[in-house]
Amino acid sequence: MKKLHDCLAAVGGYLQSLTLLFVRLAWGFQLYESGVGHLTHVAKTTEFFESLKLFGRFPLPAPALNVYVSGSTELVGGILLMLGLFSRPVAVLLFFNFCVAYATAGWSEIGDLVHFRGPDNFINDAAFPFLVVSLLVFAFGPGRVALDALIFRKSASGG
Repeated sequence: MKKLHDCLAAVGGYLQSLTLLFVRLAWGFQLYESGVGHLTHVAKTTEFFESLKLFGRFPLPAPALNVYVSGSTELVGGILLMLGLFSRPVAVLLFFNFCVAYATAGWSEIGDLVHFRGPDNFINDAAFPFLVVSLLVFAFGPGRVALDALIFRKSASGG
């Protein structure tokens, strides 16, 4: 059993960077598309943001500004994530962006999770995969197939 475990661990280790690349490309593109959607439909998205309540109680301050901030974060963050450039700082910004999404549009889903009514609504929320990807990239970095790896490898060697 140990031999099988060691073999699977070795294969998994070789797949880490490719897996992280796949995750970054897939979800980075989704973020990019979401950001484009926000920024090309500002009036419609602002109207939606005006209907949101922060923590289920308070009107979202400056909804139009929030459309631009959220849309820009997703658009630029998605591009940078796909490139693997500034991956960890971008992951922190995206994590915060999607925490705000949960604190507004997903507040009832948080309540379901906290009050043990079931995690399904929390997990099925559109923000969940983006939140998870943000955590993955923050925790594991972008992998070796990324501009960050190229830049930091070069700077580490004194170049």
